[in-house]
Amino acid sequence: MSTVYLNGQFLPASEARISPMDRGFLFGDGIYEVIPTYHGRYVGFAPHIARMHEGLAALNIQHGMTEQHWRELCDQLLELNRPVLGENLGVYIQVSRGADTKRNHAFPTGISPTIFAYTFAIAAEPVPDKTRVSTYSVVTANDLRWQRCHIKSTSLLGNVLHYQYGVEQGAQETLLFDRDGNLTEGAAVNVFVIKNGEIATPPLSNKLLPGVTRLLLLAILRQHSDLKVVERDISFDEVLSADEIWLTSSSKEIAPVLKVNGQPVGNGQVGDIWLAAQQLFSQYKYQS
Repeated sequence: MSTVYLNGQFLPASEARISPMDRGFLFGDGIYEVIPTYHGRYVGFAPHIARMHEGLAALNIQHGMTEQHWRELCDQLLELNRPVLGENLGVYIQVSRGADTKRNHAFPTGISPTIFAYTFAIAAEPVPDKTRVSTYSVVTANDLRWQRCHIKSTSLLGNVLHYQYGVEQGAQETLLFDRDGNLTEGAAVNVFVIKNGEIATPPLSNKLLPGVTRLLLLAILRQHSDLKVVERDISFDEVLSADEIWLTSSSKEIAPVLKVNGQPVGNGQVGDIWLAAQQLFSQYKYQS
């Protein structure tokens, strides 16, 4: 049985208990992170924790944890679970505002946050290989979520509904567009669009999550690739006419899209630029 962390204790998952009065349950009042590890090596640990701290500060959730505290917690959780779950694990961390004695929209005072973490098995480290990569079909939709998507909140219903729309259309993701017709992100991913040798991704704003894989990939490409890499607005028509489209996330790394709304992207095959980018990412991702 796997071991989880809950409010200062490591215990079997079956024994973990959280109050139904917890504001994470009642309001989605919390922040979460998912950090991938391969054979005990974290991908982007520091930026994941920095983003979580920024989200907690935005919600005014006081937690008293430093990056070193989180690393020690995660290291111990991995050590306890790798013999049971394997060498490749994702670490899920969730911090809610905590449990009060009553349900009230206003932030309560004098309560402690609920800190929960667990690990789960993930697939083997992605291999830069056109014949072995998982490819995606996506559909498009107007972005109907709230205006604070840069906060990695546990309130994910908007994302869930967009993701489910894609599933119901026979796709694996949904690309979202704002009122001006510009790409924001996917339901659970950031997006890159490649055209004529330019690699573009939407600029950071409150409309999209500052993804850690996005952050790492931009830095790696700018340092090690000769291609033009930009953050700019990307129109709906640009998406439809792209040579390549990539989805990025901690679980997917860089995933090529082969169809948008049933139509092929470029020549409908995994692209050469994707292969070069995934090779670079695989080589340098642990250095951040």
